[in-house]
Amino acid sequence: MKHNVILVVLDGLNHEVARHAMGHLQAYVGAGRAALYKLQCELPALSRPLYECILTGVAPIDSGIVHNQISRLSNQRSLFHYAREAGLSTAAAAYHWVSELYNQSPFNAPRDRHTVNPELPIQYGHFYWSDHYPDSHLFADAENLRLRHQPNLLLVHPMNIDDAGHKHGLDSAQYRNSARSADIILADYLQGWLDAGYQVLVTADHGMNNDRSHNGLLAEEREVPLFVLGDAFSLDPNATPKQTELCGTICQLLGAAHDKPFCRELLQ
Repeated sequence: MKHNVILVVLDGLNHEVARHAMGHLQAYVGAGRAALYKLQCELPALSRPLYECILTGVAPIDSGIVHNQISRLSNQRSLFHYAREAGLSTAAAAYHWVSELYNQSPFNAPRDRHTVNPELPIQYGHFYWSDHYPDSHLFADAENLRLRHQPNLLLVHPMNIDDAGHKHGLDSAQYRNSARSADIILADYLQGWLDAGYQVLVTADHGMNNDRSHNGLLAEEREVPLFVLGDAFSLDPNATPKQTELCGTICQLLGAAHDKPFCRELLQ
C-alpha cells in the first residue's frame, strides 16, 4: 500500500455520542462508504498518554507518559518518525502537547505555534494551547496545511468536545452539541479529502463521564469511535481494531516500514 492519510482525533469523544450525534459521518456508513468501530482506549484514559498511544502504538504503562503533566519528548518511534524515514511529508494541526511529544519540548509559542521545519518529525504544524480554541479554526488550520504542503500524513486534532465535557459532563446538551458541531465542520472537508485520494480515520483519545472528567474504567470513559473512510479500507464489520494498532495500521496505509502491531482486517 502507498496512500496518503488524514487522522482526525476528536478529543474526548465518547463512542455512544459519536454513534448517535455524528450524522454526516453516519451517512457515509449508511451508504456503505465508511465503517464505524468501537475501540476501548488504553489506561489511564487521559489525553497526553493516549496521544502517545495512538501515535506510537505503545500503551501508557510502557511509554512512561502516564499522566498529562509529563512534559518531555517521547522516547518511542511515532507515526511521524516512520513516515519521515520513508521519505514522506508530515503535518499536524493539533494541541501543543503533540508538538512537545514529537518536535520540541517545552512548547514555545512564538517558536512552535507555526512550524515549518523539514528536519523535524512533524515538518509543518499549526499548534494551539487553549482548550476552547474553536474547532472551526482548527479544521481551517489543517486544511491550510494540506493545501500548502500536500502532506502524506496529516493529523487533525480539535479540542472543543473535550472542553464541553469538562465544563458540562457527558450527559449534557453542550457536550452532545459540540460533537454535532464537529461533524458539521467535518462535512465541509471530508469529501474533498477523499476526492484528493486521502484515506481518513476519525477517532478519539478517550471518552467522558458525568463527573466532567475521565481517567478510569467506566465504559463511557474508555469506549471511543473509529470511523474509517477510503478505498483502502475493507469496511469489514467483523474487524476488531485496537487503539494500540492505529499507528501500525496507518503505517501500512502509508507504505512506511514499521515494527508496530496493526489490524489487518481493517485493510483491503
